Amino acid sequence: MSEHKITLTWKRGDKPFEYQKYSRDHTWKFEGGHEMQASAAPTYLGNPNLVDPEEAFVASLSSCHMLTFLAIACKKKFVLDEYIDDAVGIMEKNSEGRLAITR
Repeated sequence: MSEHKITLTWKRGDKPFEYQKYSRDHTWKFEGGHEMQASAAPTYLGNPNLVDPEEAFVASLSSCHMLTFLAIACKKKFVLDEYIDDAVGIMEKNSEGRLAITR
């Protein structure tokens, strides 16, 4: 088992706390000290210049897949020089009518 922690920080700032106006920008701070600015997807009034949680989810799955593939290839004595994955996640309503990344 392994445990993975982040600290998420959001501050209202000087914007009114109204649905159409509050900032969706926030910060993810990882245990190693790296910080990343994030926001909601533009569809949900987020900042299009920042990563959104859905993109980060797809990126994390792609990264895990690559790392597993590289480990297996290395153990099988294959030599790789490059790996590219154009990963795509589809967010839609699931069978319960809730938004989810379904594939």
